[in-house]
Amino acid sequence: MTRAPSSRPRRSRKGWSAVRKHDPSPLLLASGLKPDGVARLLAPYGLTDLKLADANLQSMAGEPRTRLLLAKFLGELLGMLARTADPDQGLNHWERFLQAGLNRSQILDYLGGNPRMLHLLCTIFGNSPSMAQTLIRDPLLVYWLAEQQVLTRRPSRDMLAASLRMMLGNVKAAELQLDALRRFRRREMLRIGIRDLLRMADVRETTAALTDLACVLIHAAYEIAGAGLNQEYGRPRHKDSSGRLVETGFAVIAMGKLGGGELNFSSDVDLLFVYASDSGTTAPAGRAGARDSSRGISNEEYFERLARAVTKTLADVTQEGHVFRVDLRLRAEGTSGQLARSLDRYAQYYRTRGEQWERMALLKAWPVAGDRSVGEAFLSRIKPFIFDGTDAHAPEAILAQIKAVKDMIDAKMADRGQERRNVKLGRGGIREIEFIVQAAQILLGGRLPDLRDRSTLGALERMARHRLLSSADRRTLERAYVFLRDVEHKLQMVHDLQTHALPESPDELARCAIRLGYDPVDRRAAGRKFLSDHRRHTANVHRIFKNLFNAPARSALVKAARSQKKRVANSE
Repeated sequence: MTRAPSSRPRRSRKGWSAVRKHDPSPLLLASGLKPDGVARLLAPYGLTDLKLADANLQSMAGEPRTRLLLAKFLGELLGMLARTADPDQGLNHWERFLQAGLNRSQILDYLGGNPRMLHLLCTIFGNSPSMAQTLIRDPLLVYWLAEQQVLTRRPSRDMLAASLRMMLGNVKAAELQLDALRRFRRREMLRIGIRDLLRMADVRETTAALTDLACVLIHAAYEIAGAGLNQEYGRPRHKDSSGRLVETGFAVIAMGKLGGGELNFSSDVDLLFVYASDSGTTAPAGRAGARDSSRGISNEEYFERLARAVTKTLADVTQEGHVFRVDLRLRAEGTSGQLARSLDRYAQYYRTRGEQWERMALLKAWPVAGDRSVGEAFLSRIKPFIFDGTDAHAPEAILAQIKAVKDMIDAKMADRGQERRNVKLGRGGIREIEFIVQAAQILLGGRLPDLRDRSTLGALERMARHRLLSSADRRTLERAYVFLRDVEHKLQMVHDLQTHALPESPDELARCAIRLGYDPVDRRAAGRKFLSDHRRHTANVHRIFKNLFNAPARSALVKAARSQKKRVANSE
């Protein structure tokens, strides 16, 4: 549907007061209304396609009893939609929701006496098509959202895990369990998205909640996939250093924002798969349901199959959707490498072939599923590669390598026309803040372990504590990071897509601004203010980034790194 920008009215504060006093109920109760009468009744609510809006309302109203119920709070509903990003789309979602299978009389009667839930649904339907679709496909979630503490507090990771175990315990077949994972993800994403939209959670809490949910779902996917393989091949075993036969552990390592505990609203999950030992085989099953009780398979084959099964469990799309898109390109040898490797093979790879970008990527590595001891052993094995490998290079050379990575990103953004619009990879975007942090951790993290905070905001705080950043620059980067991550979430919650580019259309830019909380009184003004704030934050970030990477000799970071190298040389 194409909308003419000039058709959306601007409102003063006085205008909002008039909206609240306006009575649109004749749209549902009066007969024979002419188009100009319909237009007059709908005019205050920021709708652009008045013919479609009227058709939506007539369909929502239904038969005489439900028409009366809806008419009682129609003014409140339209007034709330008028303050959302897209009132037209919100009304479309209302129509679909009321046709989704609930008893219409019951839900309208319930909403008429519950202004909090009415506001909640208007906020969802007018701001996030992806969340609206969740409610349309499962309208009973409305009553779940109304339960005490569902929205007022964030569940802990343990609470999420317990809730998922209860859901999975109700079904036995693997395929049904996988669909239960997808439904659980949809439900919890709805909770997280609403809390974010209503400012019940800040950016830190939203990213932590998204991370907790992902960790719980990935571990459940590992358990389901592992149970299927164990049924078919038996359990993998090897001899430990004492010669005892022990079960071979396996861990899922999170990278990127998941590893850092700061996942996006719609994000791939970057994963590595690692296991304890190449030696050994699965134990001959010798029980009912085994494929072949006379032999097992090698650990290498078993764990490659397990890695594929976990990936498939997470990424496969069914009528219930998917759990997560999975990105495995950060593994050893990238897309051409094995999906799973043993601890020894990973250690050998990084020792002999690891590159600078892999040091940067591994700064956020963290075990999120499987055998915790294997995950911790992996972290211990990669520590020398990340930190000790920098001792032989001048700080300026390491910064030049990192900047070369950013230069390649800049060229790609320029080709796409997104060098100023991409909040993640564009000039002054999230990646520049992350590279500042990663440069500090690579250069100084070896002998200054306090810098090894996997979260970006936590690392900025530690850099300032050690005087690697001025207090003013730390505040500037923190504010920019929070702003840009908030923008990223609002872009992605529209269609649950991994997008990072600001829209070019003024109307779409205004809608993004309203999702972020800018005042919808004047939508175009909200868009301009948002764009101005974005430019200010990105200019500040890029200035600090350039000061470090274009003039490293003057930075406190390089001075500290040189001083550290000198102390080490003198001690030797």
